[in-house]
Amino acid sequence: MAGATAATPMDIDAAAPPPGAADKGKAPLSSTPGGRAAPWVEKYRPQSLGDVAAHRDIVDTIDRLTNENRLPHLLLYGPPGTGKTSTILAVARKLYGSQYGNMILELNASDERGIDVVRQQIQDFASARSLSFGAKQSVKMVLLDEADAMTKDAQFALRRVIEKHTRSTRFALICNHVNKIIPALQSRCTRFRFAPLDGTHVRERLKHIIQSEGLDVDDGGLTALVQLSNGDMRKALNILQSTHMASKQITEEAVYLCTGNPMPKDIEQIAYWLLNESFSTSFKCISDMKMRKGLALVDIIREVTMFVFKIQMPSDVRIKLINDLADIEYRLSFACNDKLQLGALISTFTGARTAMVAAAH
Repeated sequence: MAGATAATPMDIDAAAPPPGAADKGKAPLSSTPGGRAAPWVEKYRPQSLGDVAAHRDIVDTIDRLTNENRLPHLLLYGPPGTGKTSTILAVARKLYGSQYGNMILELNASDERGIDVVRQQIQDFASARSLSFGAKQSVKMVLLDEADAMTKDAQFALRRVIEKHTRSTRFALICNHVNKIIPALQSRCTRFRFAPLDGTHVRERLKHIIQSEGLDVDDGGLTALVQLSNGDMRKALNILQSTHMASKQITEEAVYLCTGNPMPKDIEQIAYWLLNESFSTSFKCISDMKMRKGLALVDIIREVTMFVFKIQMPSDVRIKLINDLADIEYRLSFACNDKLQLGALISTFTGARTAMVAAAH
């Protein structure tokens, strides 16, 4: 598939970047010596559709539509760091090659994108005659990143612009929350959902980057990176680069120390105290560990919740325990007192222990 990409490496960095390209760090990477100091998120951003790490079914579909010159308006949605922007930029590079700067209008959430921008800037770009000197096709592209941040009025105005300029312009909308896009816009686009990346895809991509950078990463460190990323490739790369700056060898402990997340063995120890020790002992031990290791109670609760799913207990006890943990996390989000909520956490597990003992007899 990479062989089908006829576009040459982009040389648009020397010129002014397209509007909004510099926002969120999504500008195409410069090939100047300064590129060495660039964040790895940008340094290893896929340059062609063949380089996109996952979602092969979506990428192959878009690639086929591009080759057949039948590309529709697109709506790409899903969690951050799953390859939405990378995919659409790779499509644009394939379509326009060195004419990329003339043929694409890129607007980001940090740009002003009210109704005036839709009526003026987007309308002007869509209605202007194409300057596709030798490009594959003359259809221009408008890329609206973080489209869910657009006002409802702007979205309604965009609906008419899309209809009016379909012959000359394709619109690509990218968002995290598709429910914030009005149904009238959704019906005019072909929708693709980018799910969180599978752990195997994240691991493969990380291995490639580790080899390219010549890093010292052990298996525990790689597993920790994959777990902490939660399917977000951008997050995985940022953690990898941060940990590399902090320590020469990237181990599991180094990754957790760099991110401030509780170590799995610490969570196991906390769970042991919660399930076996008295209230006062648990309170003292967990408080000491929080102070000594600088852990946040909300992180402890999130990890303990995942731990609760793994241990054997009656389903009714598990249901009540998960419900109580959710309440505590909700209260912590409103900056409630940490000591009170730690007490609530321990009392919840004490109640669960009592219920499990009663169920056993």
